[in-house]
Amino acid sequence: MDGVGIGSLPDAERFGDDGANTLGHILQACPELSLPTLASLGLGAVTQQVNLPHSTRGIAYTRSAFRNPAKDTITGHWELCGAIQPQPFPTYPNGFPSSVIQSFSQAIGRPVLGNVVASGTEILEKLGQESRITGKPIVYTSVDSVFQVAAHEEAVHRKVLYTWCRRARKLLQGEHAVGRVIARPFRGRPGRFIRTEGRRDFTLPVPGKSLLDLACEQGHPVHAIGKINDVFSGRGIEKHWPAGNNEAIMAAFDQLQTHLDTGIVIGTLVDFDTLYGHRNLVKEFARALQEFDRWLHDWLSRCAAGDLVVVTADHGCDPTWPTTDHTREWVPVLFKTPSLSGPMRLPDLDTLSDVGATIAEAMGIAGMTQGRSFWRLIT
Repeated sequence: MDGVGIGSLPDAERFGDDGANTLGHILQACPELSLPTLASLGLGAVTQQVNLPHSTRGIAYTRSAFRNPAKDTITGHWELCGAIQPQPFPTYPNGFPSSVIQSFSQAIGRPVLGNVVASGTEILEKLGQESRITGKPIVYTSVDSVFQVAAHEEAVHRKVLYTWCRRARKLLQGEHAVGRVIARPFRGRPGRFIRTEGRRDFTLPVPGKSLLDLACEQGHPVHAIGKINDVFSGRGIEKHWPAGNNEAIMAAFDQLQTHLDTGIVIGTLVDFDTLYGHRNLVKEFARALQEFDRWLHDWLSRCAAGDLVVVTADHGCDPTWPTTDHTREWVPVLFKTPSLSGPMRLPDLDTLSDVGATIAEAMGIAGMTQGRSFWRLIT
């Protein structure tokens, strides 16, 4: 669940996030919100939310902190799969150095607009029309380590934008090795510009071997839904299922459930973060959570006897927070499989890699170097 945090971490003050609580603040603002399926998996118990009933089924649940020094998609997903980024990626609160912009402009053969810190909606309102008319891409960043390149699809073909971003990825190495170069195609007219589902992330290679690498090497197929393929640069993935929003991601899970006998399926529901958290849209965030909860109920009812289901998140993105950035929060970790002896409240985890290590032991995957498995404890 992209961006669904459950309360600020002890070190959140360092990130300006002390007091952030994505789920808690949504529930306060929307007391009518009902998430019975997630609550039955332990979400109510682990968050101590009085308006979420406690779990009653055979499950295990806890919350996890992060060992990585960031609060972004890349480090969160990498840590989940046992690859911890020890040093923070570079960020650019005043925009990128002129040398970087000049090199990028030369690489694509045209000048750029922007080079500022801004939200996606804000930058399109200011520069979208000029970009549409001139074909100049908009370069912007955020508190995360990202080099974002936006271009109007009428002026710049999506494939050209991807080529530009690949060139940026080659340029942004060494001291300027940002975590992600993000292609942001958009369309529309002034006052109605919208980003399309053609987003692509060009990431740095995963440090070391992740759970996905090890799974593939040892004969376990890995199916990646949506942006997971970009997050891991296509490594350790047997098949990529393109999906740009929650509805498409859930549909891919449905399709895989009908014919995949074994392996790992990993997907991230992006709308929580991209559409609602970053835009401070509390009610819409709540509605998306409720839609996911309803879908999850039906999907779980069709799971096979030996399936292991894990629901977690990569960071927080509190839609009530003064900024539109990610927030440094605990994330829920909810396990369900018939072999669990729960309901069991596990101790807090100090790294999300414990989840990856647990999945590895459950599947007989050797070679994980980060995280401690609690599979035997819960079974």
